[in-house]
Formats: sequence, C-alpha cells, structure tokens
Amino acid sequence: MAQKPSILVSRKIFPDVVDHLREHFDVDSNDSDGVLTPAELIARLQGKVGALTTGSERIDAAVAAACPQLRMVANIAVGFNNFDVPALSAAGVLATNTPDVLTETTADFGFALIMATARRLTESEHFLRAGQWNRWALDMFAGAEVHGSTLGILGMGRIGQAIARRGAHGFGMKVIYHNRTRLDAALEAECKASYVDKTTLLKTADHLILVLPYSSENHHTIGAAEIAQMKPTATLVNIARGGIVDDAALALALRNRVIAAAGLDVFEGEPKVHPDLLTVPNVVLTPHIASATLKTRHAMAKLAADNVIAYLTQGQPLTPLNAEIIGKAAR
Repeated sequence: MAQKPSILVSRKIFPDVVDHLREHFDVDSNDSDGVLTPAELIARLQGKVGALTTGSERIDAAVAAACPQLRMVANIAVGFNNFDVPALSAAGVLATNTPDVLTETTADFGFALIMATARRLTESEHFLRAGQWNRWALDMFAGAEVHGSTLGILGMGRIGQAIARRGAHGFGMKVIYHNRTRLDAALEAECKASYVDKTTLLKTADHLILVLPYSSENHHTIGAAEIAQMKPTATLVNIARGGIVDDAALALALRNRVIAAAGLDVFEGEPKVHPDLLTVPNVVLTPHIASATLKTRHAMAKLAADNVIAYLTQGQPLTPLNAEIIGKAAR
C-alpha cells in the first residue's frame, strides 16, 4: 500500500475533522494547541504537502522556500492576512479560506457587541460585581439608543450586509455604509442601506462598526483623526481585524470621551491587548470570538479540511484565494 501524503494541522481542532483527514493523509496534529513559533512551524512542515492553519501562523515566502514539498495551506478563517498570497502564488502554493460558513454567526456577534457597547453592559456589570450598586437612579448607566438610530458600516461584504439587515429590519435603524465598491441597487435595497463617503460615515453614524479585511493599505484606517470626526455620543465596534484601528489612539479618545464607547473583538498584536484599553471603563473587550459557536467553528474546520482533501486528491479546491495557480506545474 502506498504511503499517504503528510499534512500538518497547526492547532487543535475537532477530533472528527482530524479523523476525516486521516482517511486521506498522514496527519501531524498539534493537539497541545501551543502556538508554533516560525522556526517550529517550518520544522513541523518538513515533508508536508498541506497544512490547516489559523491566524496564529504566518505563511510567507520564507516558509514556502523552507518547505519545498508544501503545495497548499488552508486557513480556518475567512480572513487571511496571515498569508502572503502573492508570495505563495509565486511559489506555487495554493491558499484557501472559509467564507460564508461564519457570516450569520459573526453578524450576530457584531450586533451583540453594538448592543453591549451602546448600553454599557460591561461597565455596569463591573459596577455591580464590585458591590457599588446600592440604589437606583434615573440616569444610572444611561446609554445610547440603538433602535431608530443611525448604523454606519465600514466594509460591506457578506458580514457587513448581514449586519445591515439586522439593523434595518430588526431595529428600524437608518443604515449607511462605505465600501471600496458600491453595492448594486438591488442589494442596497435588500439591506436598506445607503452609500456615503467615508467622511460622511464618520460624522453621521451613531454606531460605527468595522467589517473590512486587513491590508497594509488600511492599517490604522481608524486613528485619532478619524475618531475626532465622530459624534461625541457615538460608539465604535471592531470585529474585523486588529490593526485597522489605532488601539493607542482609541484608548486615549475613550479616556477623553471624544466618543462615548467602543467594543473590540480584535486587537493589534493579539492576544496582547494595548494596556491602556484595559484601564478605560467605556470599552467592551472580547477575545476574538465573533465566529465562536460550536456549529460555526466546526463548519469552518470542516471546510478547511474539505479544501485540503479536494485540492490534494482532485486538484479542485472549494474556496481558493489564488485560483490562478491551479493546473500549473506542481512544485
């Protein structure tokens, strides 16, 4: 019997997904779930033709050069800023991600974070847990209205559209958005969303949520200057990627009440969090869990595995990021 090709699963995932992979491959699974250093990652990738990865692992030209047998990498995420896709394409390494399966779950969480931020849930819970609640007051933790307010969305892909539908149809919000390309009229009507320029978005939104992919071009898309354009009563929510917001500038703006509050699920340099964000009361902080339901995380892992199986056994991945390399000479 021919020896099965080898693949790496870089972090601990669901056992049944690993078993599914083992039907086709010799699987090296990092069940300790420790984050591999770049050197450890290269060492574990030796002799591997494929890998299931997460945002914890940077896959770039250096990794591709050091791992000549590597033919594909499958991210268990919709985002892929941990991949240098042009470098992988140049090296003949296919990259995939997991779109669609996490759209609705992530949109649910985005709206939950809007609600928690606007209504000061974290701040009021800390107050209660500290034993400071000894009387009721009319203005105690009075937050911002959500129903009927203006929802601003920066980035209007699948998740942005799902958030828009929740806001418009569920909460009667006026929805405005800015995106690199405008949606067609039918999709705008479905989302009840109006296109505006970025400056108008910043100045008009009562609640601004970021749902755009990270790239070097939009690093610190929201910094001190952008926050200063927002309403002092506004809230800012980031469920996109760390680095889109200048976390230091945001912490200072929150301390000085330039805006009312913020909700963050992603951070620059995560899992580290800028220390100033931990000392301001008017921010809701969560550890990158927007897609974290068991059903959705399992679907993400399963799609990543199916991509590996489909490409390495049939040459046809399900959700490629650089499909142009398919059919070219193998490495």
